Amino acid sequence: MNSSSPIINIAVFASGTGSNAQKIIEHFQKHPSIRVALVASNKKDAGVLTIAAHHDVPVLILEKEPFFKGDAYLPVLRQYAIDFIILAGFLWKIPVPLITAYPSKILNIHPALLPKYGGKGMYGHFVHEAVIAAKEPESGITIHFVDEQYDHGNTIFQAKCPITETDTPDSLAQKIHLLEHAHFPAVIENTINGLL
Repeated sequence: MNSSSPIINIAVFASGTGSNAQKIIEHFQKHPSIRVALVASNKKDAGVLTIAAHHDVPVLILEKEPFFKGDAYLPVLRQYAIDFIILAGFLWKIPVPLITAYPSKILNIHPALLPKYGGKGMYGHFVHEAVIAAKEPESGITIHFVDEQYDHGNTIFQAKCPITETDTPDSLAQKIHLLEHAHFPAVIENTINGLL
């Protein structure tokens, strides 16, 4: 590698099992210029931490007080030379100091076609239940930049899937997971490379 292509370090923030984080880590494992340098979680027992350990990625446990009222862990992110933050099932709202420090460099994935079915409390199963209850003909994923409001920043990418009469929140969740795993890592890469 030459000096004209420095390493871009990304931090993946996740609250749960980490299936998206795993796909992201695997996608960038052999990438010449982008790597997952840190996995952060607000839960000490989150499955994503096991995935990070398996791939030798350092982990950071986020605590509420310093995250929302302290330095938002900015010094730690700088210590790891983090360039982009990727939210992969991270349930806390991102505090303003982080958004200010990383303008257009925090990406989130949402399991619906925003602007529908977004906002506070709309995550995971709650989204799929609402979409099914409304008898929507389709759902999908939205990858977007993060701003001060939940699920509000500019959309980068959307992918759709049809909903059939026999779909349940669980079966819809499976369809959405397939879309997330198929598209999120590539959209992250293309966004970082300025292609989207």
